[in-house]
Amino acid sequence: MTKVLIVSLGCSKNLVDSEIMTGELIKNGFEITGDAESADVIVVNTCAFIDEAKSEAIDTILEMNTYRDRGHLKKLIVTGCMAERYKDEILRELPEVDAIVGVSRFDEIASVIKDEGDTFLGNENAAYPEQAKREISTPFYTAYLKIAEGCDNNCTYCAIPKIRGKFRSRKIEDIVSEAKKLAEYGALELNVIAQDTAYYGTDLYGEPRLAQLLEKLCKIDGIEWIRVLYMYPERIDEKLLKVFVENKKLARYFDIPIQHINDEILKKMGRRTCRKEILEKIELIRKVLPDAVLRTSLIAGFPGETERQHEELCEFIKEVKFDRLGVFAYSREEGTPAYRLPNQIDEETKILRRDRLMEIQNGISKELCKRFIGKILPVLAEEMIDGVMCGRSIYDAPEVDGNVYFEGGEENMLGEIRNVLIKDADDYDLTGVYAE
Repeated sequence: MTKVLIVSLGCSKNLVDSEIMTGELIKNGFEITGDAESADVIVVNTCAFIDEAKSEAIDTILEMNTYRDRGHLKKLIVTGCMAERYKDEILRELPEVDAIVGVSRFDEIASVIKDEGDTFLGNENAAYPEQAKREISTPFYTAYLKIAEGCDNNCTYCAIPKIRGKFRSRKIEDIVSEAKKLAEYGALELNVIAQDTAYYGTDLYGEPRLAQLLEKLCKIDGIEWIRVLYMYPERIDEKLLKVFVENKKLARYFDIPIQHINDEILKKMGRRTCRKEILEKIELIRKVLPDAVLRTSLIAGFPGETERQHEELCEFIKEVKFDRLGVFAYSREEGTPAYRLPNQIDEETKILRRDRLMEIQNGISKELCKRFIGKILPVLAEEMIDGVMCGRSIYDAPEVDGNVYFEGGEENMLGEIRNVLIKDADDYDLTGVYAE
């Protein structure tokens, strides 16, 4: 039996694609392995969002190719965003690669391995493979639920619409059906993902339908937590927030990528909002849901960003006090409008600005984490480390946010939600004791 290793790089949306490939391969009689040395075929599912991601992808491809000499490797396949965006360059400059599979065609991976398909299969606007078998790679109690593919926002710094195509929502009934299967598998936690979840349904139904989708997901037995990621702030309204008020399964967690706060920079970025509207949306969320946790992402060193505009962003962070925040140094991406903008900022300055923003946030995060001291939080137990249980609260998304460490946990709690009395806090993590 042919053994296949899938190496998944990049975001959670990429991970779901890798899970679809895994399911398809199992269905077609392949054996999945986690050992590169024993693999007959290695599939590298790549990211191409920023320069660091592309460098990681190339390094991984070259590393996997070494198993031709020290393992059983006979075929090396590249999939994902970098494959879609740079297919010609990969075929020309990376002779180590035997085949390429573009985005939205992961259900055909078996044919490519069997040499029944084309070397390159790519259609950035292809429909989501609804009937494809998906093999969950995350721990049984948590899963990602992709509700759409592609993006219509066309921000000037981002190549995703060119890579992934137009925004394409899945039907509500198909998403709910998949969520029920995840619940049957044992998932307690669903993390709802898309390039812009708040835009969900607009292409299919003529209006956003995230609120209706969430109401249906909340009715699924077995699911305890539902966390929604990547909601563009301009599409958050009282109708959507009402669903969060009425459904306790929905995490009061708002991941609202704003990228900047200066109106001139926002306009250059092609964002569809402004400082005033961003502040209004934050105020609305906190008014309707006072216990809400807010996360955002920012870009430091966008072309033309002045010291004054950087200072404005620093002061904004101090004023608003986001609970969670991530900062990217601007990555100049070929084929994007921002690539051609004048006054590109040098790498050293971009890094310095990024680090300063994160330094400010570190202090804010530590301050905000202290508000949980003395409170009891539901925590999803994930790992025992030297006798101390490590998990996440409902306010913490997997991979990107902090952890909760607590005494009194036992191995039989793993994968369960338990109450924890919080005793202390640092910059991002909480510590406490099990509270029966």
